[in-house]
Amino acid sequence: MKYTLVILLVALGFSCGEKKSEKQNTMMPTMDNVKLMTLDPGHFHAALVHKTMYPQVDSTIFVFAPDGPEVQDFLIKIDQYNSRVESPTDWQVNPELGDDYLQQMLSKQPGNVMIVAGKNSKKIDYILEAVKAGLNVYADKPLVINPEGFEKLQEAFRVADEKNVLIYDIMTERFESTTMMQKQFSMLPEVFGELVDGTPDNPAISKESVHHFFKYVSGNPLVRPPWFFDVNEEGEGIVDVTTHLVDLVQWEAFPEQVIDSSEVRMVKAKRWPTVLTKEEFSKVTKLGDYPEYLIKDVVDDQLHTYSNGEMIYSIKGKYAKVSVIWNYQAPEGTGDTHYSIMRGTKCDLIIKQGKEEAYKPVLYIQPTRKEPFEASLNKAVAGEIQTLFPGTTAEKMSNGIWKINIPDTFKIGHEAHFAQVTKNYLRYLKEGKLPDWEVPNMMTKYYTTTAAYKMAKKK
Repeated sequence: MKYTLVILLVALGFSCGEKKSEKQNTMMPTMDNVKLMTLDPGHFHAALVHKTMYPQVDSTIFVFAPDGPEVQDFLIKIDQYNSRVESPTDWQVNPELGDDYLQQMLSKQPGNVMIVAGKNSKKIDYILEAVKAGLNVYADKPLVINPEGFEKLQEAFRVADEKNVLIYDIMTERFESTTMMQKQFSMLPEVFGELVDGTPDNPAISKESVHHFFKYVSGNPLVRPPWFFDVNEEGEGIVDVTTHLVDLVQWEAFPEQVIDSSEVRMVKAKRWPTVLTKEEFSKVTKLGDYPEYLIKDVVDDQLHTYSNGEMIYSIKGKYAKVSVIWNYQAPEGTGDTHYSIMRGTKCDLIIKQGKEEAYKPVLYIQPTRKEPFEASLNKAVAGEIQTLFPGTTAEKMSNGIWKINIPDTFKIGHEAHFAQVTKNYLRYLKEGKLPDWEVPNMMTKYYTTTAAYKMAKKK
């Protein structure tokens, strides 16, 4: 039980006092001198990191980027956060805009942590140059989008280890309340039993994510840059959003365990396009026509972008399935959705987010044996579960399935998760190291996505 609580406290952002490595970085930022540099912010996730202030972070943001609509959108969002009525931020922005933005950042180095969220095709090159210069990296996913990028990532982690700096990707989905609860129940043998091995047709753990090109962010319609639809820049769906899902498979099924890429075997992988009309493309990009670099993907005046993908693979002897789907726009009153199932020897843990759940994620528990179950579940809810989310209850439904009711105060939304991940990263910077399993598991995560990409492209 003590082991379980330690894992939960770490997930919530509390230090577990884990032993530090003997190799400490004497130049590692302390809680009082973290200075952030944002490089080429082409994705709105770069701004979401700054939706919250952090006591240990200097209030000046140094921005290095080519001038254009993407960096201007970033600056507008920061200004909106600073000027909002409720809990305004107080960031002071120091932008240096120009074509030599990378060189300017590397030569001046006014900060000690580089934040990068933009074109995925360039991201691994930015990361590699940053760690060579002795900078810590805080990067939006995915770090790589193809096998060539994965080779560079291996080099980047090697250099980061030599320079004693940290590379960390922003895994916000670890902080979604129903996912955290699913993980917690899976670690309670008296309720879950143990994860079954599964088969390729009926995996032990499955995760499906449905996203939409047109959406609202911080209350405003999201304008996506046109390159977001170019798989050569953004990456195909099978290596993009799947990063979160593959990460959750590892994080939930094998908590705090080191996973080597040799323990992953790709079984099946496929890809398919989302088709957008020119009108839909224009609405989300504010462009009247397709740019020249997208013409290769236009058929009968409709844009075909390979944003969808699915993979089935085994990991440490357990079968897993991951799939991502992109539609143009969610129906009114809905949004991005997530489905997940972990199959145990005593019950299945199922997250649904459909019409019956009002398009909000809900965790269900379905017993798989006839043996007494209610007493064990109620004991767990009254014990370990209250430590994670006080006020949580288990409601037995007429079909014999249990619905886990998590108080709304813990359902803070996707945007707020960026602050939670950032606080974790800041703690790791202070400690001078990541948990022992994070780096090898990041490597295995990107090995998995790029292996799926290679298999899917062969078909």
